[in-house]
Amino acid sequence: MNEVFHAIDDLFTNGLFTPLKALRFSGSWWGSNAINFGFVIVGLVYFAYWMKESKKFKNEGTEDLPK
Repeated sequence: MNEVFHAIDDLFTNGLFTPLKALRFSGSWWGSNAINFGFVIVGLVYFAYWMKESKKFKNEGTEDLPK
């Protein structure tokens, strides 16, 4: 069982995080934070969609109908 956890550790440390290590030592603040900016933009887009749908249901009067 110990080997399974070591394999998972090796996968993440030497495999999946390798691109992030390259960004870490790129020397550019903007380049290092590109992934964070992407997550923020995606979050804002989904939040705007959620608010639009919420307003649509409120205007129709179908929000929080009694059961």
